[in-house]
Amino acid sequence: MKKRKKIITVAIDSPAAAGAGTQAKLIAKHYNLFQLDTGRIYRLIGQMRLDNPTKFKYNLVRNKMKKLKISDLKKKSLLSDKVAVSASIIAKDKKIRDIVYKFQQKCAYNPPKKYKGSVLDGRDITSVILKDAMFKFFITANVKTRAQRRFKEYKNQNKKISFKDVLKSLKNRDKSDRERKHGPLKKTKDSILLNSTKLSRKQCFLKIKTIMDKRLQLNGSI
Repeated sequence: MKKRKKIITVAIDSPAAAGAGTQAKLIAKHYNLFQLDTGRIYRLIGQMRLDNPTKFKYNLVRNKMKKLKISDLKKKSLLSDKVAVSASIIAKDKKIRDIVYKFQQKCAYNPPKKYKGSVLDGRDITSVILKDAMFKFFITANVKTRAQRRFKEYKNQNKKISFKDVLKSLKNRDKSDRERKHGPLKKTKDSILLNSTKLSRKQCFLKIKTIMDKRLQLNGSI
């Protein structure tokens, strides 16, 4: 695969609701990078699985990925417990991961020319998708804090679910993400650890910005 030269690449891994998606958006906006929330791809496929239980085949996923546009991922709300569980199940399937992998690689290394590079967040970005990323971050937070954040999101969307159920779901998701055979969630040795438990969105971003600016200035990129 051809790769665009001299682009900024940022890889972020995190457990669910740790704030990686928010930070990826802030990074993308500040540095003019193409942003891809890889978790939304799996949630989209997870929704497909729920919508087509008898017709859910690899070809269906393959055809969807060929036609998929980033705008498609932003159109639909995919934040529900059922979709998250379905996404976690299909994310264990190596054939599906291979199909999604090609799409992710294209976004990472060949972003539209109007962008200076790319930022991807997910579970296996630093370890599989963007092994040679210029910047690697692992963002985490304690599970109760993450559950509170997710519960608040659900409340804002008028979804009826208890905090206890959200907490249980996140714990199960963490276990599934860390123990799956293919692309498990793990911190690579060259990833910078950021604990967002006691940090606001702005505080977390400023820590990331300080790290990125220092290296980009050394490289003459800014």
